[in-house]
Amino acid sequence: MKEELKLLVALQEIDSIILRNRLELKKAPEEIKRYQGPLSESEKAHKREKEKYDSIEKKKKQKELEVKEVDDRIEKLKSRVSDIKTNKEYSAHLKEIEVIEKESSRLEDEILYMMEELDEVSEGLKEAEKRIGDEKKRLQSLQKELDVKRDLIEKELAELKEQREELVGKIPTGLCTRYMDVFQESSGLSVVEAKDERCLGCYMSIPPQIYVEIKTSDEIMQCPQCGRFLYRKETAVEETQDSGSKNTD
Repeated sequence: MKEELKLLVALQEIDSIILRNRLELKKAPEEIKRYQGPLSESEKAHKREKEKYDSIEKKKKQKELEVKEVDDRIEKLKSRVSDIKTNKEYSAHLKEIEVIEKESSRLEDEILYMMEELDEVSEGLKEAEKRIGDEKKRLQSLQKELDVKRDLIEKELAELKEQREELVGKIPTGLCTRYMDVFQESSGLSVVEAKDERCLGCYMSIPPQIYVEIKTSDEIMQCPQCGRFLYRKETAVEETQDSGSKNTD
C-alpha cells in the first residue's frame, strides 16, 4: 500500500473515532432529558395530589366553620327555653333544635369523610415525594456517570487531536484538501475499503480496471461513484508477505 494512502487510512481511523466521541458527547443532554421525563411526571403527580389535598382541606375548614355556626345556633335556641310559654311553642322549639342538630350531624359526617380523603391523599403525596426522591437520585447518578464519561472522552479527543495534527503534517497539502472535501461531502467517511470490486462506502460496483489499479498504480484511486478514496486490505497483507519473502531470500 502506498505510503500516502496508509496515512489517509490512519487519518480516517482517527477521524472516525473523533466523530464517534463527539456523537457520544452530544448524546449526554439527550440522556439527561430522557431521565428528566419520569422526574417531571412525578413532580406533576405530586402537584396534582397537593392541589387535591389543599382543596379538600379548604372545604373541610369551611365545613368546620359551618358546624360552629350551627352549634352556636343550637346553643342560642337552647338558651331561649325559659322564654317559652306554651307546650305548642315548646314542641316547635324542640323540633327546630332537632332539625339543626341533624344538620350539624350531617356536616360532621362530611368532615369525617373529608378527613378520610385527606388521609388517602396524604399517602399519595408521600408516594409521589418518594418517587421524586428516587428519580432525583437516578438523575444525579446518571449525571455523575456522564461527567466521568465526558472527561474521559475529552481527554481522548485531546490525544487524538495531537495524533491527527501529526498525521496531517505528513500528508501533502493538496491531498489533505481533497480528503477534507470528500469528508464533508460523505458524512465523515473519506477512505473506505474496496472489496470484491465494490466500494464499501457506497456499495456500488468499481470498474475492474480501477479495482486492479488500486493495487498496482502509483496513483491514489477514488470511487467513480461517491468519490471516496479506496484501498484494499489484502494489499497490505500481500506487501507484508512480499517483504517477508525478500528477507528470506
